[in-house]
Amino acid sequence: MKYRSVFTPGLFAGKTALVTGGGSGIGRCTAHELAALGAHVVLVGRTQSKLDAVRVEIAEDGGMASAHACDIRDEEAVKAMVQAVAAERGRIDLLVNNAGGQYLTPLEAISAKGFKAVVDTNLTGGFLVARECYLQSMRKHGGAIVNIVADMWGSMPMMAHSGAARAGMVSLTETAALEWGGSGVRVNAVAPGYVASSGMDHYPPEAAPMLRAMRKTVPLGRFATEAEVSAAVVFLLSPAAAFVSGTTLRVDGARPQVRMGMPMRVANAEAQQRDAIRAFDGFHRAVTPKVFQDAGE
Repeated sequence: MKYRSVFTPGLFAGKTALVTGGGSGIGRCTAHELAALGAHVVLVGRTQSKLDAVRVEIAEDGGMASAHACDIRDEEAVKAMVQAVAAERGRIDLLVNNAGGQYLTPLEAISAKGFKAVVDTNLTGGFLVARECYLQSMRKHGGAIVNIVADMWGSMPMMAHSGAARAGMVSLTETAALEWGGSGVRVNAVAPGYVASSGMDHYPPEAAPMLRAMRKTVPLGRFATEAEVSAAVVFLLSPAAAFVSGTTLRVDGARPQVRMGMPMRVANAEAQQRDAIRAFDGFHRAVTPKVFQDAGE
């Protein structure tokens, strides 16, 4: 089987796309779609073995990919990684700043070390990668950047550190779009809502009931697929978005619009089969998160 992208074959032929956090979840899915559309994908993450596994998958599917292990929180490591990629590929055309992570904890229990660790991963690291791609390639050649943020509108209970970092990345996206537009660089963000992704497997077992119930708070009545987030990223990287910069595209099923006191109107199973909201799952290698496998969903 091949990736079933809705975009035209060869869309990114001859392009080099760097994807951070490319070893799993949304990053892995996006890397597969970009490769299926002709890009050479550079997978970046902390664990070489995970990156190599995705690189092999892409090769098996007929795509092109390489892998560079890098801790994006380390400024010197990021500089060296981008320099190596630019030397190998000649230029970096596309960047998907996807690497991130957080953990569940109430605000009053977050330590300064824990807060910094999440901000470094979700904000500072993305800044460093974007800056170096700009300085070492895009300032001269142009390019497109998509930063992955999150549904932090109206707060992120139990994940205040992540909400603060993601809000910062939205502002950084807008500023970069303004400052780098003169070099022919577009910068946008994608904000996924609740996504049935492998990232859910990192939460503790006691969080499983909450995770399974979250779809009941989404007007479209379900979780997003990884492919639906990837499609938004690909659109913003594509020529179709040539005049789109500095914006954040939400992929959240209208979840932030839910208000206390407003009767919930959640799409039932029958409504979810209608063309307008039917789930799109073009990723042929997608894996259902364990929390849903265990529940038989």
